[in-house]
Amino acid sequence: MVQEAISKETREFQAETKQLLDLMVHSIYTNREIFLRELISNASDAIDKIRFESLTNLDLLAGDSDFEIVIEPDETANTLTISDNGMGMIYDEVIDNIGTIAKSGTKAFLEKLKEKEAAPDNELIGQFGVGFYSAFMVADKVTLITRAPGQEKGVKWESTGDGRYTIEEFAKEKRGTTIILTLNEEYRSAEHPGENYLNRYTIQSLVKKYSDYIRYPIKMNFIKEEKPRDADGKIIEDEPAAQVIELRTLNSMTSLWTRNKNEIKKEEYDELYKNLFHDWEDPLEIIHSKVEGTVEYTTLLFIPAHAPLDFYQRDFSYGIQLYSKNVFIMSNCQDLLPEYLRFMRGLVDSPDFSLNISRELLQHSKQLKLIGKNLEKSVLKTLENLLTKDRPKYEKFWKQFGEAIKTGIYTDFQSRDKLQDLLLFSSSRSADELTTLDDYVKRMPENQKVIYYATGKDYASVERLPQMELLREKGLEVLYLFDRVDEFAIDALREYKEKNFQSISRGDLELDNIDSPEAKKDAEAVSKENESLIKAIKEHLQDKISDVKISSRLKSSAVCLVSDDKGISLSMEQILAEMNNTMFKARRILELNPNHEVFAALKNLHETAPGSETFNDYCELLYAQALLVEGIIPEDPIGFANKVAGLMGRCHGK
Repeated sequence: MVQEAISKETREFQAETKQLLDLMVHSIYTNREIFLRELISNASDAIDKIRFESLTNLDLLAGDSDFEIVIEPDETANTLTISDNGMGMIYDEVIDNIGTIAKSGTKAFLEKLKEKEAAPDNELIGQFGVGFYSAFMVADKVTLITRAPGQEKGVKWESTGDGRYTIEEFAKEKRGTTIILTLNEEYRSAEHPGENYLNRYTIQSLVKKYSDYIRYPIKMNFIKEEKPRDADGKIIEDEPAAQVIELRTLNSMTSLWTRNKNEIKKEEYDELYKNLFHDWEDPLEIIHSKVEGTVEYTTLLFIPAHAPLDFYQRDFSYGIQLYSKNVFIMSNCQDLLPEYLRFMRGLVDSPDFSLNISRELLQHSKQLKLIGKNLEKSVLKTLENLLTKDRPKYEKFWKQFGEAIKTGIYTDFQSRDKLQDLLLFSSSRSADELTTLDDYVKRMPENQKVIYYATGKDYASVERLPQMELLREKGLEVLYLFDRVDEFAIDALREYKEKNFQSISRGDLELDNIDSPEAKKDAEAVSKENESLIKAIKEHLQDKISDVKISSRLKSSAVCLVSDDKGISLSMEQILAEMNNTMFKARRILELNPNHEVFAALKNLHETAPGSETFNDYCELLYAQALLVEGIIPEDPIGFANKVAGLMGRCHGK
């Protein structure tokens, strides 16, 4: 039992302190539940201190070496008590430490807090006088009773945060510190269990969230009902259940990442991953490392086996968890890894994080940038190793997260060189195998100048493109692009190992050195011979196309639609249109196969009935056909259907 006070005095805070407390309660801390994290961290710091001091002075422990932190909610008194058997303080230390905010409540300190880039020294974080005052967010009154080792008397400090506090010598039986919060009515209401800090299960949840890896046991009594048992330990069913008090440890105390990774089983990593990130499947890959040097930190990262359902949605929440000395700080820190690695899950624990005064946020610092840079290198190196040493596992990763990597190519200019060798594509070489750009270039014929690619919905649709015919005939490999981000990535890369990328549906195919000079001359001769026909088609379709050409890329197909190499491609135009961006249009070029029977019929119509309705219908039907091949719906589907029906009727009539 605590005895009557031995002495007592009332002290006034400095004039600015009330303003300072108001700033801390209403501005610095945005999440009120973290008061418990702060008080538990303070208790842990106090135990750390006596453990360290006892290494050279064992008498400090006085036989009390079973360190613990005890939480006691009292619904009758509306109080929440947090106790520890750590170092404790003498009278003057209470004034100096608990009064730190009060003593330092000068205009200069207040101005420092308000500065955007200012951050107090790390030594302040987690000590009394800073995190301690977060208690006033939820408490009408805060009482602290403490006793230093070897002292006969303890000290009691009490304040309502109104600018004054009382301090007195007080009898306390054991070494350590006890903090009693008389909770504000808002935070003891059963109507809001998530903010009822007298609710044992709310407290248990907060300890698990923020302080699970504190190295000392955090204990709390739970009341449960149990049936009595007989002498043999069997339950007596007829007897009523009685209330039993059970002391439980709320935290696990073991942070897996601080252990030597050579001593950790994969099953332990998998279990931690599933618990932390609520996944049902084991991670695909694990990255665990400890770095010591200018900045000290431990990292434990996971590559998930599958993408979350909302992964590619704009509001997907991502980031790395942050801990400082095993204390949870932040759940989704987006400053450590670039957005293209947003699929990574994991945590970083560092005593060197430059935290702000509330320990809620990180300041942008050199240390943070250095850690982030090293993490990015580590993740990319892991992916490179997977690609070269475990291709099936890498391809499993790629199917889930490849689009994110490709996004990084065109959104992060500095990362292009880092990411280009991680890219995988389907190609005309095999329907079942993916290829890297490096493998493609190694297979290129000596006289091939460019890397060919085609866009489409899937493998079968690209294979059927008329533009593929000539390349297939010449045995040239083509990369197949199926994702909507692929062409953005290719356009951003522009080249790979001094080989430009060339769409098979855009501009010249760069086949001059493969085609014979005679073939090129033949194509020029055909164009010149049919100059009048080409002009007539172009005039009729002038509002739809920019040019008409005799094709050098078609073999069996009658027509195809391509774009010139100065603007965007047709597929890019479609993607931008889906994004409600209609400003950019492809310059459409209609290419005709001079060896196809339709071309002969069109030529005959132009010679016998130039400008006739049938000739015009042929032109429009060929254009619509070219659109359909590209997967584009004609502007007037009904008109297209009617023209087809009319043509069928005329043919049948003949």
